[in-house]
Amino acid sequence: MLVWWLIGVVLFLAYVNGANDNFKGVATLFGSRTTDYRKALWWATATTLAGSLATCLLSGGLVKTFSGNGLVAEAFTHEPVFLLSVGLGAALTVMVATMTGLPISTTHALTGALVGAGLVSAGSVNLGRFGQSVFVPLAISPFLSFACTGLLYPVLRQIRARLGIERQMCLCVDGGLIQPVQVQPDGTAVLQATGVRLTVGQLKHCVERYHGRIIGFDAQWVLDRVHFVSAGLVSFARGLNDTPKIVALLVAASGLGANLSIGLLAIGVAMAIGGLLNAHRVAITMSERITSMNHGQGFTANLVTSLLVITASRFGLPVSTTHVSCGSLFGLGAVTRTARWSTAWTIILAWLITVPLAACLAAGLAWLSRI
Repeated sequence: MLVWWLIGVVLFLAYVNGANDNFKGVATLFGSRTTDYRKALWWATATTLAGSLATCLLSGGLVKTFSGNGLVAEAFTHEPVFLLSVGLGAALTVMVATMTGLPISTTHALTGALVGAGLVSAGSVNLGRFGQSVFVPLAISPFLSFACTGLLYPVLRQIRARLGIERQMCLCVDGGLIQPVQVQPDGTAVLQATGVRLTVGQLKHCVERYHGRIIGFDAQWVLDRVHFVSAGLVSFARGLNDTPKIVALLVAASGLGANLSIGLLAIGVAMAIGGLLNAHRVAITMSERITSMNHGQGFTANLVTSLLVITASRFGLPVSTTHVSCGSLFGLGAVTRTARWSTAWTIILAWLITVPLAACLAAGLAWLSRI
């Protein structure tokens, strides 16, 4: 009976993980207005599910890392009550963050929950091993993505300039028709085709596009497609990195063995449903409240995030997709001087609270189970 309860808790954790994390890979698609919210969400759902299905081949090391082996006595890592406390403590933490629109790390929530439940159930935790295998990658990843994005974007901007590709302000009119505009020193704009002047109030509908050609193809056409690919890679990487961390709770409790692929599929589907139904609040935070961005800037942030997370998944390093993607957006905002630092500091504060909150919830649940 406890195993069935654990299955329910793990699926709930997968659901709230999808609600909080699903849109992070495609936030720049929506934020730069490369596509609309619905298309971005479905693209994230499909590619995240693909990453979940690829977990068996590429990131089995994470299953072992997050089963609790080496953190507490082995007897507790197979105890359903202990794992129930861990799963529910992490799930409740992620749910609270999702309801407030704050992007946090399920990895951090699981980390805190493992420590809290371990202290109550086993009386001690191997913090040295856990710090080396979990906290170091978690602490480094946002700074690494911040630096990589800050360094890469100016390089790509120089390459664009050398290729003769220019940025151009455009206004969408008549059901999506793109009309180039020229912004005047007094703040008004003029439609190039007709000479019609636009007021400042109307300029909020303008979008920045690229004018030029890459190997004979329209630059904006190429950028839009590689932007979609990079967003898909981030979502794929998230599914690849997060799914084994969640399924580890089931593996530890019941030894799924030959049924591991079924567990991975169920968790992947639960993550997809959570994203489809409850991703909107975190989506707005990631897309619009951290920094403004154009197509090329969004592509740069996604490229850095996807490469870092996929590399970490391949080597079994439990980095947080949330921290990497947010770090990339922070770096982008810093280099373009458009960062909204009040939002950034609120998100960082939520990260700092995640571990102790999850630890307290899991510890409390573990203590209640012993009464």
